[in-house]
Amino acid sequence: MTNQTIHVVARFVAKPNKVEELKAILLGLIEPTRLEAGVIKYELLQNQSQPTDFTFVQEWEGAAALDTHLASVREQVPMALLEGLIAAPPDVRHYSILAAMAPPASGIA
Repeated sequence: MTNQTIHVVARFVAKPNKVEELKAILLGLIEPTRLEAGVIKYELLQNQSQPTDFTFVQEWEGAAALDTHLASVREQVPMALLEGLIAAPPDVRHYSILAAMAPPASGIA
């Protein structure tokens, strides 16, 4: 079996009056995470039609890198802090890629 990357989709829904507070905490994770070994992609999205809805889209080189990241996040943002800001527990899912679309050719010879 080949060494596949791990894709993570992590969704957080803020309480309506806590959107900016949650956004600040989640944005604060971006730069430190981009410096971690094994991170390939780490993006934070905010739903355009429901601004309380935030989703991280991540790609990691493997389980060890993801485990190290998760330990780091637990230290930076304890769950007790999030409990006052989120409407429901985070929905975190791990995926393996089955198929992917290649980027378009540049057309430069």
